[in-house]
Amino acid sequence: MTHAATTTIPELQAIFHAQERAFSQHMFPSHAERIEALKALRELCADITPQVPEALRADFGSHDPSIGLLWELGGVLSRIRYTSEHLEAWLAPSTREADGDARCYVQQHPKGVVGNMAPWNFPIDISLGPLVDILAAGNRAIVKPSELAPHCAELLRDAVKRRFDPTQVSIVTGGMELAQAFAELPWSHLLYTGNPAVGRKVMAAAAKNLTPVTLELGGKCPVIVAPDRVNTDTLSEILSVKAVKSGQVCINADYLLVPAERLESVVTELQSLWATMFPKFVGNPSATGIINDRNFARLHGYLAEAKERGARVIALNGEADDVTHRTLPLTLVIDPPDDLQLMQEEIFGPILPIKPYRTLNDEIAYVNRGPRPLALYVFTDDVAVADDVLARTLSGGACVNSLAVHASLPSLPFGGVGQSGMGAHHAHEGFQTFSHARSSTGAAHRTRGRSCVHRGATCSR
Repeated sequence: MTHAATTTIPELQAIFHAQERAFSQHMFPSHAERIEALKALRELCADITPQVPEALRADFGSHDPSIGLLWELGGVLSRIRYTSEHLEAWLAPSTREADGDARCYVQQHPKGVVGNMAPWNFPIDISLGPLVDILAAGNRAIVKPSELAPHCAELLRDAVKRRFDPTQVSIVTGGMELAQAFAELPWSHLLYTGNPAVGRKVMAAAAKNLTPVTLELGGKCPVIVAPDRVNTDTLSEILSVKAVKSGQVCINADYLLVPAERLESVVTELQSLWATMFPKFVGNPSATGIINDRNFARLHGYLAEAKERGARVIALNGEADDVTHRTLPLTLVIDPPDDLQLMQEEIFGPILPIKPYRTLNDEIAYVNRGPRPLALYVFTDDVAVADDVLARTLSGGACVNSLAVHASLPSLPFGGVGQSGMGAHHAHEGFQTFSHARSSTGAAHRTRGRSCVHRGATCSR
């Protein structure tokens, strides 16, 4: 893999207009053509599998090879398989009620040229995963991976060139200037995954062209532990998932809510479990490094402020930082004031605040006072308690007695709500996001005993 020059803005514009022309000449790919595109994407994943671990290590400073392959490529392959199995049914026209002799139906039509602005924390998965929905819907796509993960971006760029015509899928690489120009193009649809501050800028740029957008923005994902599930299984699950990518996951546990009377026992148990699970975390090849020096300093700033304000801060195993590989110990912050930065902003790192609560109503009220999270987690064996929490809160997704599982299931949509985003991809809803539900009506379609292929799908006539 060689370093390549940044894509220039004129080059980006040329690729975009070439895709527009190609789409105008072939606006409704057949089912077979879409399946072929998904096959090419699957083959692309196979092409890059040997190189993904090293590209991730180069970008993060340290990265677990097996976790990298599982989390970066496993979800993409699952989505390809699921979508390929269901695509024919999704393409079939949906008939609707009509008066008189008219026949009414809705056909999912491709939108055109779609842009995908991918983040650095899952540079492979979120660059390739949305392509499953975009290509299944019959569109063309340009992907801009994050400049903070340049080795992964270059790996993707070279692989896409080998498997796709540039008028169908292209990868562009560059920094903030290219990102701004990217967001300002008149896309048929634009997907951005990242933080709310940049999301606002992307949405403002898209508004100039009335471009529809899907925003995946993360947020502070709470974990509510009911009294009946304060146990080893629950706390082990929380620690295991928090360790993935050193907490640099948008749907990871951002803060933990535990019964006040169990607070100290939870802290003690977390320390004991971590020592068993990861006797040495910092410097371990399985520990993912913080993506860059700026984010490394940001996390240090959170902890420094917490200490200055008198919060109890516990680095698990008593470990110190590894500056060379930008790895940090998992650090607990016990009952921090709510106005601290780490309680106001998405942490996106190996820091876990723990807040005590007195009653179920208290914990629900606490969650609802903040912006709506991308994910919410409840641990309880009492179905009534779980149902009550889910009924009185709102989040992009939710899990009971597990973390992050909903994002790995190809049958479920993935998306935020409110501050954590808008719209969804994955599953049937992802196909619909990048499709236009085109309504049609006409008496001619009432002819009996005949059928036709309408825009690539069979309908009665």
